[in-house]
Amino acid sequence: MASKARRRLITDYKKMMKLDNFSIHAEPDENNMLEWYAVILGPDDTDWEGGLFKLSLEFTEEYPNKPPSVKFNTPMYHPNIYNNGKICLDILQKEWTAVYDVSAVLVSIQQLLTDPNPDSPANSEAAKLFVDDREAYNDKVRECVTNSFFVEATNSEEGS
Repeated sequence: MASKARRRLITDYKKMMKLDNFSIHAEPDENNMLEWYAVILGPDDTDWEGGLFKLSLEFTEEYPNKPPSVKFNTPMYHPNIYNNGKICLDILQKEWTAVYDVSAVLVSIQQLLTDPNPDSPANSEAAKLFVDDREAYNDKVRECVTNSFFVEATNSEEGS
């Protein structure tokens, strides 16, 4: 019999499949329902536009009462993303409630890309650049977007 966490994740997956939001996608690993892979697209009309960013989500049996651990697998330059890809976002920590589901988490992360909180940085260099030199920061963002395609193309060629 499936645990409460696994039943909820099945519900979350079914909801993801019905979404009309093509800028986010997530699905569980075929061998482990508690490990998911996701992709978010950079929001339109922003410096993140055109980026294809891969993430991994790890759930515990305490989900939905405890948040998943989420990290970017695509290298990112952002005030609220650590160099190892971990994300500093309130809803993934102290503001978590069981109301949030996988799609809400991904939409929040997507919004975080364009609305960083430089006052609570995970990457102090990115936060400083965001505040002090927005043009240089945006150049770094565009590098992330360009590199997201390079990483994707490289992974596709290796799989061929």
